[in-house]
Amino acid sequence: MEKQTLAEIASQKLLQMIQEEGYTAGDKLPTEAELSEVLGVGRNTVREALRILMSRNIVTIRQGSGTFLSDKNGVADDPLGFTMIEDRRKLTEDLIQIRVMLEPPIAALAAQNAAMEDILCLEEILLELEKMMENREDYSEKDSQFHAQIANCSHNLIIANLVPVITDGVRVFAGSVRETEYAQTLLSHRRIYEAIRDRRPVEAQQAMYFHLMYNENRYKEEDRERN
Repeated sequence: MEKQTLAEIASQKLLQMIQEEGYTAGDKLPTEAELSEVLGVGRNTVREALRILMSRNIVTIRQGSGTFLSDKNGVADDPLGFTMIEDRRKLTEDLIQIRVMLEPPIAALAAQNAAMEDILCLEEILLELEKMMENREDYSEKDSQFHAQIANCSHNLIIANLVPVITDGVRVFAGSVRETEYAQTLLSHRRIYEAIRDRRPVEAQQAMYFHLMYNENRYKEEDRERN
């Protein structure tokens, strides 16, 4: 077995401290000097330990501000290797297929498990999304946030980490159709939100299914026109 470096050991201790102290995304960590004292190592070792955690998307370092817990929850930037897939058309089709399989029951779970603060956050994202649609702006990033927040509403830790990876397909899809659809997309997002807000899991699941199937049919139709 390869011997661990001092920085690797320090990074493990630091991760344990983060877990035990209950840090959440966006929380600021103690200074390098404070961490040096807590971990019993020099500041150079602390810096290296932080770089290790940063490479794993556990912390983020902002120059001049300090070190913060990352909102990526330790998930790699491209764990499913999307960037290495050359066939964007096949990738889009497969992502939509996976989303149709996964997201409708996730919406139902969100309607059952969401706390009030979760729903308020979902509403805030929806209002921003609707404003962007009304202004005919690129809303793909905000769309991804909407679906990621539904995953958070489910209160299932695996789903909360998995869906943001899958919803990269939102951006792929947005770049794969010639015309952005605003009216139907606005309506379907509002229906999904209201079903979750009103604790109607069956309606939430159906609304999400119809939303995704509409996108899938739209993509296939445009694909046929191209070919």
